[in-house]
Amino acid sequence: MKKKLEKKIKGLTLIEMMMAIAIFTIGIAGFTLLFSRTWKSNSYVLEMGQSSMAASQGVNKIVNYIRKTKQADDGAYPIKSASSNDLVIYSDYDKDGIAERLHFYKSGQNILMGATNPTTTLPKSYPSGDQETITLVSSVTNASDEPIFYYYNKDYPGDSTNNPLSSPVTSHLAEIRLVKIYVEINTNPNRGPENIKIQSFVEMRNLSDYDRVQ
Repeated sequence: MKKKLEKKIKGLTLIEMMMAIAIFTIGIAGFTLLFSRTWKSNSYVLEMGQSSMAASQGVNKIVNYIRKTKQADDGAYPIKSASSNDLVIYSDYDKDGIAERLHFYKSGQNILMGATNPTTTLPKSYPSGDQETITLVSSVTNASDEPIFYYYNKDYPGDSTNNPLSSPVTSHLAEIRLVKIYVEINTNPNRGPENIKIQSFVEMRNLSDYDRVQ
C-alpha cells in the first residue's frame, strides 16, 4: 500500500514541466500580442477622433472667414487669387473693423492661413508676404488630384457643365460665388488606410452686391 501511495503523489516529470512552461509562455505571448494590437488600435482611433475634431474646427474657421469676404481696404476686389490649393481673399477675420488679406494654402500636410493687415497711412496698401501664419488643419492627406478648394458661379447647381470653375480662376474671379472645401486627414496612413473626409460649402455673401453693380 505504501508503494502505491508513493506513486500517486509523485510530482511532474521534466518533460511535463517543460510542456507546461511552453504552453504558459505561448499563452502569455498571445495575450501580450493581443493586448498590444488592441492598444495600438484604440490609440489610433483616439488619435483620429481628436484630429477629426480639430480638422472640423479648422475647416469651420475657413468657412467663416470666406463667408465674410469683403472689399479690401485699399479698394481691391474681395478675391485676390483662387487656385486648387491656394486662395487669397480679404476678410475681417479678427473683427477689428479692418479687412485683412487672408492667404489659405496647403503646405506639406497642413493647411495654413497667412494674415496681413493694410498700412495705417493713406493711401492704404497691403505689404507683400504674410505677416502672421496660423495652422488651421493638420494631418492632411489629399492626393494630388484632390484639391482643397473648388469654385462655383451663381448658376450652380443648375449649371453643372461650367461648374466647378476651371482652376486656377484668373480672368473670371468675379464669377466666384460659392467655394467648396474638401479635406482628407489621417494621423498615420500606415496604421489605418481609411482617411476621414471633411467637406463644406460656403457662400461669399457680400459678393451679391457686385451682381447688382454689373
